[in-house]
Amino acid sequence: MDLASRPVARLAGATRRYGQQTALDAVDLVVQRGELLALLGPNGAGKTTAIGLLLGLARADAGTVELFGMDPQRIEARRRIGVMLQSAELPPTLRVGELLRLTASYYPVPRRLEETAAMAGIGDLLKRPYAKLSGGQQRRVQFALAVCGRPELLFLDEPTVGMDIEARQKLWAAIRQLIAEGCSVLLTTHYLEEAEALADRVCVMTRGRVIHEGTVEALRARVALRRIRCASTLPIDALRAWPEITDVQRDNERLHITAADAEAVVRRLLAADPDLRELEVQRAGLAEAFTELTRDDAETSANQREAA
Repeated sequence: MDLASRPVARLAGATRRYGQQTALDAVDLVVQRGELLALLGPNGAGKTTAIGLLLGLARADAGTVELFGMDPQRIEARRRIGVMLQSAELPPTLRVGELLRLTASYYPVPRRLEETAAMAGIGDLLKRPYAKLSGGQQRRVQFALAVCGRPELLFLDEPTVGMDIEARQKLWAAIRQLIAEGCSVLLTTHYLEEAEALADRVCVMTRGRVIHEGTVEALRARVALRRIRCASTLPIDALRAWPEITDVQRDNERLHITAADAEAVVRRLLAADPDLRELEVQRAGLAEAFTELTRDDAETSANQREAA
C-alpha cells in the first residue's frame, strides 16, 4: 500500500472497557487522507473514547489503533496532528499571540502567526489575555492552536459550541480550506447540519458500536421520510391523525410535515384544501436519517433483550 492510499488513522476491532462497562465494542474506523469524517452519536455512544484511543490518551483492551501507521503515543505521529477538544485548560494570563507562538514552537514547520490568526478569525485578539475572551472567542483561539502546526490530521471535538452563526460559518470555511490543502479531519458534532455541510463520510455510533458508515447521501437513502412544506389553513390536530404523517408543525400559515408516503399526503392535502399554496417536497435531511437510524437500533436491541 502506497503512502497516499494508507489511512491516516485506523481502529481495527478496537475494544475499550472501564470496569464492567464496554465503552467501545470491536469498533472498526478509518480516516482517509484528505477527507472529513464526521463521528455522530448520542452522548455515551463511544465517540470520545474512540478519539482518546487515536490520540494515545488511552490504550485499547483489544484490537489495533494506528496513527499514520504508528502507535499514537509516538512523538513522530503526534507532531503530525492538531487537536481541538471540547474543553481546554490554557494559561489564563498569557496573551493570545503568546499562546500561538508557544504552541507553534512545538512543531517542525508551523504556520506563520498572521496566517493562523487570519484562518481562525482572531487577528484582533492577539494582544488580549486569553482569560478576558468570551466563550466563542476562546473556541476560535483553540481552533487556531489546533491548526498552527500545519497538521496532516485535525481532531475537532464539538468545535463550534458557544459560537454565534457568523463565527460558525467562518470556521466552516476554514475547515474547507484545510481539506482543500490535503488535511484530514475527524469531526464530532451534535449539530447535524454541520456534518451535513462538511462531511465526506459519516460514522454513526451508539452504545460503543458503529451502526452505520458511509456518505451523507447513503445515510439519507436509508430513510424514506420526506419533508413537505405548504401554506394552508388546515387544522394541525386533524393532520396529526393522518396515518401517512410522521410529524407536523405549524409556523404561522406554513405547515411543516414529515411523511413516509409524500405522494399520498400531497394528494390528501390538495383534496382537503383547494386554496393550498407554496407547496414544496424535499428529501429528509441528515437529522431525520440519524434519528430514524438510532431509533431502529434501540428498538432492535430492546427486542433482543426481551428475547433473551
